[in-house]
Amino acid sequence: MLEYDIASCCKRLRLSKNIVEMSVKIQADSHQEYLLKLLQAEITHREKARRDKLLKKAGFYTIKTFESFRFDEVTLPSGVTPEYLKECEFIANKTNIVMYGNVGTGKTHLSIALGVEACKKGLEVRFFRTSALVNKLAEQKKAGSLSAFLKTLNKADLLICDEWGYVPLDRVGAQLLFEVISECYERKSVIINTNIEFSRWVNVFYDEQMTGAIIDRLLHHCHLLLFPGQSNRLRESALNI
Repeated sequence: MLEYDIASCCKRLRLSKNIVEMSVKIQADSHQEYLLKLLQAEITHREKARRDKLLKKAGFYTIKTFESFRFDEVTLPSGVTPEYLKECEFIANKTNIVMYGNVGTGKTHLSIALGVEACKKGLEVRFFRTSALVNKLAEQKKAGSLSAFLKTLNKADLLICDEWGYVPLDRVGAQLLFEVISECYERKSVIINTNIEFSRWVNVFYDEQMTGAIIDRLLHHCHLLLFPGQSNRLRESALNI
């Protein structure tokens, strides 16, 4: 009867199902120790559930970690260390990161690893291929729900735009993307992955003034990470020939 009453109270307090089950299994030498273990178990469960929810909400198409990433193939700016990046200090400082280099050199891998670490710290992340983000913005605008979608983006602590500049944008798409970057300015961190040098961004946005404004906002508080190596995919492919 006592076990049933404990489980019933856990349910009424909206504790997790896992804790309801654990409540009748926890062993302790005192009531205080029992209560402490129960509360600690609930906290651990909720923190894991929140991390899992943030990872799912981020939109990563695959999960990458630092375990298989080689920092020796990345040129970091002065004062920036792998530990600084892993601790996500740039997000706390609302600093942007631009990763520039050839296709297949690890930009996407590193950006996702950073996003995963941010989620583990309880921060909200949104990951998009840039063309997919622009298409989503255009769809929301056409449906009359752009404002609501922008609000969801604004809640994020980190916005990651992968494959920046791979696909030329039309004027409407460029304007919508500019609006997103402008809203992020000094409010949250943005990671841009690109193989297009800054002088050629105008070929993507087709408007010199808008291109200059985007670059100005992104680089005002920014770390530039260079990926000078050859494509890892090509290198791995060559090894398998």
